[in-house]
Amino acid sequence: MKFKNTQICQLTYTQFLETIREPEVLFWGMLFPVLISIGLGLAFTQSSESKFRIMLVEKNSSELDSLLYIHAQQDSRKGETVYTWKIKDETLGNTEFKFFRTEWEPAIVALKRGEVDVIVTDSLGKAVYHFDPHNATAQLVYMKLSALLKSPVSTAVKETNFIKPLILTGVRYIDFLIPGLISFGLMSSIMWGVSYTIIERRSQKLLRRMVATPMKKTNFLFALMFVRILMNVVEALFLFFFAWLLFGIRIQGNIAALTVLFLAGNLAFTGIGVLVSCRTAKTEVGTGWINAVTMPMMLLSGIFFSYHNFPEWSLGVIKLLPLTALADGIRSIFNEGAGWIEIITPSIALSVFGIICFVAGLRFFKWY
Repeated sequence: MKFKNTQICQLTYTQFLETIREPEVLFWGMLFPVLISIGLGLAFTQSSESKFRIMLVEKNSSELDSLLYIHAQQDSRKGETVYTWKIKDETLGNTEFKFFRTEWEPAIVALKRGEVDVIVTDSLGKAVYHFDPHNATAQLVYMKLSALLKSPVSTAVKETNFIKPLILTGVRYIDFLIPGLISFGLMSSIMWGVSYTIIERRSQKLLRRMVATPMKKTNFLFALMFVRILMNVVEALFLFFFAWLLFGIRIQGNIAALTVLFLAGNLAFTGIGVLVSCRTAKTEVGTGWINAVTMPMMLLSGIFFSYHNFPEWSLGVIKLLPLTALADGIRSIFNEGAGWIEIITPSIALSVFGIICFVAGLRFFKWY
């Protein structure tokens, strides 16, 4: 028993040194998620002022065109006239419309390039709006602008007596994003740190040499798992620290329950990682398999946006994905104050799934 414990410790220590000596590992595992959270957090937590760009087609004599001369500020730059109409609203945030004049074809080009949100033309003195009906921003421009034409005076537009802004911990986009990034970082760290490491060493014939030594095969896999769990803890704490420092992120639920769920997620993806890499001997093929596992879950499991945007018939399948269960569980602890009762089911499901995958991967594992 003493020999076995010493063997695991030595393998774990060696693997840990190999990991921290790679600058790329530290960057992609620790610094990159922080940069993503800072970028997206700043983009979605700035002032609530909305800015929209509208293109007016030449010879426009609609009601909108006449109102611009009264309420908008005119600015001529490089032969182009720009009208800026600002609407102040302390409750919902200020709105700024910028209107540009051009002809129809250049307006279409600008719309395709994303330089403007809506094109406005004239039909018998009435404003006609042209925009992509699937573009949520364009729909918002249409609703705000059409309402503004009915009540062009800024004080008349602010009918916000029955609007009470909801300012609660956990409702911001950054509150939604950080648990997702922690879950995604855990999955990526294990899939590349365990799966790719095994595949690369097999392709270099290193596993053949290691298995020729008096090393228990499972000890090698356990050492990989222990190192990745340790690195995942460090990476998650590093990301959480910066999120707390910059955005005031807090954990509202049970931290012990969060720890158990986090370990269950590590176990689940370690099992998947071992299963994916159990027989692959080429790094090119292994990269494809790892991407085939991680990319769908990254897109479907609600890391950067809610998976409820997908069709209703797909939600049942999406909720069965390991990353979905992990991200939903961590979010519930962070933002909803969840405890043991809420996370017991996903923790057990992730653990059982991971154990099944690990046993299956070990059963078909190819050492050379």
